[in-house]
Amino acid sequence: MYNVLVCDDEKDIVSALEIYLRSDGYEVFTAYNGREALEIMDREEIQLVLMDIMMPEMDGIETMCKIREKSNVPVILLTAKSEDTDKVLGLTVGADDYVTKPFNPVELQARVKSQIRRYMQLGSGQMVQTKLAAGGIELDDKLKEVTLDGEKVNLTRTEYDILKLLMEHPGEVFSPTQIYEAVWHGNPCGVENTVAVHIRHLREKLEYDPANPRYLTVVWGRGYRFSR
Repeated sequence: MYNVLVCDDEKDIVSALEIYLRSDGYEVFTAYNGREALEIMDREEIQLVLMDIMMPEMDGIETMCKIREKSNVPVILLTAKSEDTDKVLGLTVGADDYVTKPFNPVELQARVKSQIRRYMQLGSGQMVQTKLAAGGIELDDKLKEVTLDGEKVNLTRTEYDILKLLMEHPGEVFSPTQIYEAVWHGNPCGVENTVAVHIRHLREKLEYDPANPRYLTVVWGRGYRFSR
């Protein structure tokens, strides 16, 4: 049984999410602001966080930053349609996905399953050792580590998955939809912005000049590729 933390200041939403998630067999922990969520994270083994952005005391973005200081657990943000800027900011500081309110319960459950499946697979330690290298970048898939000129680079799980996909197929162009389907394992919906944010974040961490990338390049109108 996997543990899911639900954090939202609207109690009706928390109750609804709890019902949906418990029907799928998850153990659900509930919080109504960021501080409560962090307290639960400190004492429980959580496999996924569902968290609203706009909350009192400590909002979802600040809480997201605090979580990323200690954990790589997948985080799905709950956002309103008008919060596009906050969606981008949330993805930039380490969120893995977002769901727009009012959400479709079936879609939400599918995204939760997908994120937990990938999280547990990456943590299983059963994958065959594989090293990918180009220039100063090296990816060790057994250790789940990426280094740049020998220095470890801290990537989120989603960033790691995107980089691994592109490095496994150097020179091959992947559209945003293809990247989304391969990494998120979900139905592509509004993928352009989501993928672009993660690519930009990867460039900031791995490129010597993010504005003029050498490795993570774009083919206009088609998608992204890893250039050796």
